[in-house]
Amino acid sequence: MQVRELKIEGAYEFTPQVYGDPRGVFLSPYQEDVFTEALGRPLYPVAQSSYSVSKRGVVRGIHFTAVPPGMGKYAYCTRGRALDYIVDTRVGSPTFGLWDSVELDPVDRRSVHIPIGVGHLFVALEDETTISYLLSTGYEPQREHAIHPLDPELALPFPDGLDLLLSERDRTAPTLAEARELGILPDFEESLRLDARSGAVRN
Repeated sequence: MQVRELKIEGAYEFTPQVYGDPRGVFLSPYQEDVFTEALGRPLYPVAQSSYSVSKRGVVRGIHFTAVPPGMGKYAYCTRGRALDYIVDTRVGSPTFGLWDSVELDPVDRRSVHIPIGVGHLFVALEDETTISYLLSTGYEPQREHAIHPLDPELALPFPDGLDLLLSERDRTAPTLAEARELGILPDFEESLRLDARSGAVRN
């Protein structure tokens, strides 16, 4: 498995080796030894497994969970194709307001680790794009927040030729600057502590 550290501290891309033969393919999207070597700890105990199915042009995000407790995510694409964005929403982070992106598809079969406190968004590039998630905490709506995906200061570069489809929640979400003024953004140091602790629970 190949590992690439992204621009956002604690965020990584993992590309597994794919074994193919006339029957099809076999791969392991998550490998604990590789993850532990990269991050110095295993993945958090999985509290919830989820997946979404999206039409071409659907935008989901920028989403993050209130800290505490925060939510770490490990995501990969099992069908279709998505452009995945990781946005640093942690106040006090040296990369606050910066982003990185990874293309997720069932060809290269990359996965991304999104640490606690960091915002996550993807745009579906094909119909029936299916993203699977391993989550460190269960979903609780009252703890979930969003940043507007078209925030001009973030200026995320969506591919041309897409008719973007946003939920009402994302269309009415504040910008990153507005969310900071509202006091809803995660704290960088607290996010790091919670992220480290979430993996250490298993040890």
